[in-house]
Amino acid sequence: MYDVYTVLIVLLINTFTLSQLMDLILTVDNADDFSENFYVMLAMFVSCCKMFSLLRNRNNIAMLIDILMKKPCRPTEHDEIEIRQKFDKIVLTNTLCYATLVELTCAFALGTSVFKDYRKHNLAFRAWLPFNYSSPMLFRIAYFHQSISLTAGSILHLACDSLICGLLMHICSQLEILECRLKKTINKPHIFRECVIQHTCIFEFAFLLNKKFRFTITFQFIVSTLVVCFTLYQLTKTSGKFVELGMYMSCMLIQIFLYCWYANEVKLKSLQLVNDLFEIEWLTLRQDIKKDLLTIALRSRMPIEFSSAYIIPMNLDSFVGLLKTSYSTYNILQQTQNDEVN
Repeated sequence: MYDVYTVLIVLLINTFTLSQLMDLILTVDNADDFSENFYVMLAMFVSCCKMFSLLRNRNNIAMLIDILMKKPCRPTEHDEIEIRQKFDKIVLTNTLCYATLVELTCAFALGTSVFKDYRKHNLAFRAWLPFNYSSPMLFRIAYFHQSISLTAGSILHLACDSLICGLLMHICSQLEILECRLKKTINKPHIFRECVIQHTCIFEFAFLLNKKFRFTITFQFIVSTLVVCFTLYQLTKTSGKFVELGMYMSCMLIQIFLYCWYANEVKLKSLQLVNDLFEIEWLTLRQDIKKDLLTIALRSRMPIEFSSAYIIPMNLDSFVGLLKTSYSTYNILQQTQNDEVN
């Protein structure tokens, strides 16, 4: 049943994206029609990439979760469990808020389309179809196909974004648990070896996460820049879809902001570990433990930093740079349009 469900979702997402791509190639003949199709097609194309990324990395995702559930990453004492639960609540709250915004945007777009497009026998989105959908039955099938594909695409975005951001937050959780354990080494020096193993495990976990989802994150950066640009262009050209386009652009901005924010939190948390080490009464520790502590301090000087395309760091500066790039591209499009009119 799971395989059947997977095939069904793959067909829905890919056929809808392909129909939009074919519309760009075969039907679109002006800038307005291009921008009306392009920003929606980009979001669906990213959902295709995320879907294949999740399918390809199923075993890796299970392995990452398994690392968090086993020693030394598994919290054992009450204060460590509280730290894990604190971050679990943050992930849950942010995921619910993000899901609410995305699904409200999706519902609003489909709801307005029912009253505006469906009654006029128009599809919800521009698309090229290999058949004539003028008959009521074929039109309903095509319209339902677009609606269910859009909904499935939005859920795929939610699944992938929530997974990656949740794993980023668990890296922060592990760093805080490690800080808690290091402070206990004064009274429990025997747990220090476990702390060293956990520190190594955290870096390996972060490296694996960045490696397996680097392509997805990179593509998300590029697409978010283009989507914001073309959505701004659409906002200046139409007033009937102002609320829908505004909600859509908000989703795209929050989507990439979550990646940048959580990755930035991981970097700050890993840098904070060095300062926390000096708060330990390390002068009272054994000589071998002092050497291991120094090794952790030297390793922590290079923070855990996530990147896209190997060169673009994921942080708040990158998010601001994305906004600037989007606005600059929008100005170029607007200037080109004005030159054509003149």
